Amino acid sequence: MRVFPRPRIVVSKCVEHESVRWNGQIIRNEFVNNLKNFVDFIPVCPEVGVGLGVPRATLRLVQVNDDIRLMQPDTGTDFTDKMKNFGEKFLSSLPKVDGFIMMGRSPSSGLKGVKLYPSMGKVASIGKTSGIFGGMVLKRFSHLPLEEEGRLKNSRIREHFLRRVYTISSFREVQKSKKIRDLIDFHTENKLLLKTYNQHRMRILGLLVANKNQEPIEDVIGEYEKNLYMALKKAPRCNSYIYTLENSMGYFKNELSGAEKQFFLRFLKQYLDGKVPLIVPVDILRSWIVRFEEEYLARQTFFEPYPEGLMDIDSITEACGTRDYWNEED
Repeated sequence: MRVFPRPRIVVSKCVEHESVRWNGQIIRNEFVNNLKNFVDFIPVCPEVGVGLGVPRATLRLVQVNDDIRLMQPDTGTDFTDKMKNFGEKFLSSLPKVDGFIMMGRSPSSGLKGVKLYPSMGKVASIGKTSGIFGGMVLKRFSHLPLEEEGRLKNSRIREHFLRRVYTISSFREVQKSKKIRDLIDFHTENKLLLKTYNQHRMRILGLLVANKNQEPIEDVIGEYEKNLYMALKKAPRCNSYIYTLENSMGYFKNELSGAEKQFFLRFLKQYLDGKVPLIVPVDILRSWIVRFEEEYLARQTFFEPYPEGLMDIDSITEACGTRDYWNEED
């Protein structure tokens, strides 16, 4: 069983931490609440950070000429500069973090889909954008897993977020040790996961680990980090999982009967058709890993990418599909 690090995640303080939302409420989110047992959260409320109380009059983003300002319609106060100053100080002071969970649609913390208005009056919105603080997060930390609490209610988005967070957090241990042996072990254990995400980047990462030109370990780790972020950026499609699972079955080609192979391939086809979830063929492979004591596959993070306690019923029942969840607001 894997020993998992505790990732560091910045989270909007109003999400399962403190009652600091504009109306004095706290946002309940079962996933974030469960995460408390497995990660180290760094809570932040930018609006309280700029001196606003709880409860408080609402803020909105207003288009002023070519600029977007953070305004409080009830008082006419412009909080843009204060928010930018707060954001710069807070984000600059952060330790190495592994991801962010922000409050969606917030004019301060929202990452996207925040309503933009032409004035402070009672008018319709004219578009959508990022909150002031959220936009600063996007600009500075676009390489990290960044999500809004509402989107994490979707099991596929959660899965992608967790895989990235735990892989990046594990890599932090390599960065601390600065040992080539630890980098080799990390790459070896994540090889199937990286291959599923991005085969091109996985090969580049393999060349960096080989280090044929004998570059300094600090330079190798730095280049590896950049390519690791790029490799994990986009969630794998169903065919990528199929490819990895078929290749993994090859490790047992001499041990399995023809009937067992066909049994497994039938479930792969059903997964591709959206009839069974990914966990079904994965668990068949896990049983073979134990049965035949396959040490290489037993070390692969692909089969245990994050703690079992973070798996829920939605993750188990979600089947393959073509819907693009990553371009949707919720």
